[in-house]
Amino acid sequence: MSLDLVTAYVALGANLGDPVVTVRSAIEALHGIAGTRFLVASSLYRTAPVGLRDQPDFINAACALEVSSAVLPAPTFLAALFAIEASFGRVRSVKNAPRTLDLDLLLFGDHCLTSPGLTLPHPRLTERAFVLAPLAEIAPDLAIDGLGRIIDLLTKVAEQRIERLP
Repeated sequence: MSLDLVTAYVALGANLGDPVVTVRSAIEALHGIAGTRFLVASSLYRTAPVGLRDQPDFINAACALEVSSAVLPAPTFLAALFAIEASFGRVRSVKNAPRTLDLDLLLFGDHCLTSPGLTLPHPRLTERAFVLAPLAEIAPDLAIDGLGRIIDLLTKVAEQRIERLP
């Protein structure tokens, strides 16, 4: 394996329009990012909203992609994710508001980064069942330096409502 190849984990979510169709279509769109190789997608999950609660449930999933960090460094990869969001009509105006599509870069290999536009690992990934459950499905043995194993972190958010769709 080349030293510049990293595994990037992306969380997907939507709760406007037909979110099941949107998330499935977004997974297909991830296949088309140049400089990457799509690895795996989780099942879809129905989850309660976080933050602004008076809104429809979300449909969530997680994906793993192999990324050439030399060709597509983390900020550039994030820009590709934002371009996919925009193609689905996403407007970033109110935090935790209903959305047509949300793509969050959770992990980019073992890179740690804190900048105005990107923090890695994602700063709230350990607080959300809608991120941890799909991630645990596709990478049950994944451990994040300083945070622990995904499967163990999931037990800490067990009170959050989440349902795996058939």
